[in-house]
Amino acid sequence: MHAATNIAGQKPVVNNNAKKLAILGAGESGVGAALLAKQQGYDVFVSDGGPIKEIYRAELQQAQIAFEEAQHTEIKILSADEIIKSPGISEKNELVKKIRAKGIPVISEIEFAYRYKGDSKIIAITGSNGKTTTTALIYHMCKLGGKDCAMVGNIGYSFAKQVADDPKPLYVAEISSFQLDDIKTFRPDVAVLTNITEDHLDRYNYNIQNYIDSKFRIVENQQPGDVFIYCLDDETTVKNINKYNIKSTLYPITMSKELPQGAYLANVKMHLKWKSEEMQMSIDDFKLKGKHNQYNSMAASLAATAVDIRKEKIREALQTFETLEHRMEPVATIKGVEFINDSKATNVNSTWFALESMEKPVVLILGGVDKGNDYSTMKEMVAEKVKAIVCMGADNIKIHEAFETLVSAMVNTSSAEEAVQAAFHFATKGDVVLLSPACASFDLFKNYEDRGNQFKQAVKNL
Repeated sequence: MHAATNIAGQKPVVNNNAKKLAILGAGESGVGAALLAKQQGYDVFVSDGGPIKEIYRAELQQAQIAFEEAQHTEIKILSADEIIKSPGISEKNELVKKIRAKGIPVISEIEFAYRYKGDSKIIAITGSNGKTTTTALIYHMCKLGGKDCAMVGNIGYSFAKQVADDPKPLYVAEISSFQLDDIKTFRPDVAVLTNITEDHLDRYNYNIQNYIDSKFRIVENQQPGDVFIYCLDDETTVKNINKYNIKSTLYPITMSKELPQGAYLANVKMHLKWKSEEMQMSIDDFKLKGKHNQYNSMAASLAATAVDIRKEKIREALQTFETLEHRMEPVATIKGVEFINDSKATNVNSTWFALESMEKPVVLILGGVDKGNDYSTMKEMVAEKVKAIVCMGADNIKIHEAFETLVSAMVNTSSAEEAVQAAFHFATKGDVVLLSPACASFDLFKNYEDRGNQFKQAVKNL
């Protein structure tokens, strides 16, 4: 790619001693990393094995960054000094194996962004479930509390791109285990681990311990002045927490007992204890309903307190927070049947939580790409809450095996339209049709947003 001439007619400076950086994957995180790297004077090359979305291609062209799509030129990639790989690319990938064999350092986009964050603070949220809601709730609290902050990471906007385009004194970052796999120095001031349940085991050789180790990396660089918020009621977290040398100050959350420090529920009140302060709030005032959201609300309240948000602002945020799109999102009520879009439920635990918060009989739309799901944990909840199951996906055998004796009706469908019509047929006035698939979406849909949007459109077409 030739150095293009910019508007003023000068040629951009080409620094021949610049560190060579290859970026694998030209999605949100890859392009964000490329823009920051270019700004910091690296010699950048972006390579995507598939087609690049128009919006990202335009950004790379505008920034005059060399890229390729639908191929990987190995000689260019393997001559890099450092590589940033998209969280979606597995270690089993042949190119990744060659990179590892050559010993080229591989980092994630959040690690790269962290290098250039300056004095800003980071609240980082990870966990199998609840991380998106908790991230959005913390951001809502920080904004209400007057902080100049940005919400970044897994939730939509690349951390690196935010650092490049519009740096902030505070970042609220949702972080997946895949992003944590390739960190070296990344150190959040406040780390939140919502819970750990079996998820993405296909990426961790079906070994839950590898996945647990990955989640706990969020605290590995923390120091005594940093804060770690975790759930005392989450069995996997508690069983594993002593395996790691955690230096940060621990702030647990629980519903089972009083705590000297942290947050707990007692007598339908949330108690928040921070150093010498205490705050109480009735859970009836929380805008978010359901037990899982009480955990999310406690975790968020502690995280906001850790960055000096005042108690009354936290209270106001808990009363005004609007649910996110595709996460227990009410769509419409038709002939007394309520439709709820929980397309973001891509694992069994998420769907369990969604069912747990239901107070009406449920027609459940399930299915998609199974990531090694164990449906046995859902059986009791399905028996208690669900009257019919509509399967939506290419392969529904495991769902049938798990639930067909527990519900009165079960049917296979192959589109959102068909699924919604079948569910409406099974539902009667006073029921809920819940799209909470417990699976990834990549068989019939582009992603969980596409699945949720098609569901909403199909409901509107009824």
